[in-house]
Amino acid sequence: MSVTIYHNPACGTSRNTLAMIRQSGVEPVVVEYLKTPPSRDKLKELIAVMGIPVRALLREKGTPYKDLGLDDSKWSDDELLDFMIAHPILINRPIVLTPKGTRLCRPSEAVVDLLDNPVGRFVKEDGEVVEAR
Repeated sequence: MSVTIYHNPACGTSRNTLAMIRQSGVEPVVVEYLKTPPSRDKLKELIAVMGIPVRALLREKGTPYKDLGLDDSKWSDDELLDFMIAHPILINRPIVLTPKGTRLCRPSEAVVDLLDNPVGRFVKEDGEVVEAR
């Protein structure tokens, strides 16, 4: 199974998701999107296959979201994409792509449905236990 994760190693949710993927027996392609941001076309493609609005991929916490006034509904999807390209930290994470689908894995256990051999039990960094459904 081919798996790709758009990952931020500074993010606990992203680290937990990556660990669950690895625990399932898969070594994913890890794209540290802050070092290697997706192109505009790739970002549009990811949003389209996830079936979410552009705004749903914006991250607020720990980003320039408020400073840029992105909470204002005046911004078009194209303008929001421009902001995410200029400031990749605005892209929420982790995004996981597998043959079973593409999903923003927040919370991290959202990755379970995308894996062929999901973990039976996983303990997150904060001690929370995830049981496979």
